[in-house]
Amino acid sequence: MRYTIHQAAGITATLFTCFVTAFLPAADSIQPTGKIETVKTGFAFTEGPAWGVDGHLYFSDIPNASIHVVGESDDVNLFTNDSKHTNGILVDSKGRLLACQMDGQVVSYNTKTKDVAVLADSFDGKRFNAPNDLVIDQKGGIYFTDPLFRAPDPLPQGIQSVYYIAETGMVTRVTEHIAAPNGIALSPDGKKLYVAPSHQSEMLVYDVVSPGKLENGRTFCTLTQPEGKAGTGGDGMVVDVEGNLYFTTHLGVEIFSPSGQAIGLVQFPEQPANVTFAGSDRKTMYVTARTGLYRVRMPIAGLKPN
Repeated sequence: MRYTIHQAAGITATLFTCFVTAFLPAADSIQPTGKIETVKTGFAFTEGPAWGVDGHLYFSDIPNASIHVVGESDDVNLFTNDSKHTNGILVDSKGRLLACQMDGQVVSYNTKTKDVAVLADSFDGKRFNAPNDLVIDQKGGIYFTDPLFRAPDPLPQGIQSVYYIAETGMVTRVTEHIAAPNGIALSPDGKKLYVAPSHQSEMLVYDVVSPGKLENGRTFCTLTQPEGKAGTGGDGMVVDVEGNLYFTTHLGVEIFSPSGQAIGLVQFPEQPANVTFAGSDRKTMYVTARTGLYRVRMPIAGLKPN
């Protein structure tokens, strides 16, 4: 996430037409099966949507240092107003809410008691820059990005990179310097780790040799560039059960096949920051976009977190 605070747009309708740009013939593209709905607007900067095993959708509002939860009737309630500027969120299969706090640590919440436990707050004796987004692997380990957004200057870690928190709690740095590593995701088989840098159009992929060990970093795909804005990158991302990747960009949610071929673009009333799949069938795509939270039905289910 790279955020700037904007004034809330004057949104008057609750349903928006969904515009999809397919980069392949229609038969090969992924297109929404419904219209975009506005769940709620009026926040400062929304991020980190995550679907919980309790059937609720969680998301963060970074400048207000808060995490919110969406109930069954679309009522939005405060989960915490002391999130330490939480950005990315993930609810694992055990029901823990894992959060990247931009104030320098990765934590877990008990969603029932709201008790919080610090999972990691430093590497090599120094605090993290500003943890941004995270994904959990099949062994219970956590990969997270640590860029410069909202970080102290000079950077505590000296570089921007990706880290791995093993289930034992041991922390390792798994990449060299990446310019603004942001969104992060794993392939369905766990053999590939995807990273979305925010300062370049090329999205990255690494081979996972073993938990916390990566090799062969390379370009996975190149995002479509907005007119007059060359060099813009990705923000959040999510993967569906077929291995397709959904990147939030300046244009919307850009969709790529597992081979890195562009197969669709879903546009929203505001520029998206992050994306997830939710619902009992995980076919409802939720997007946090600047001041609002939006959703739309999709034809393919999202991948469940480990």
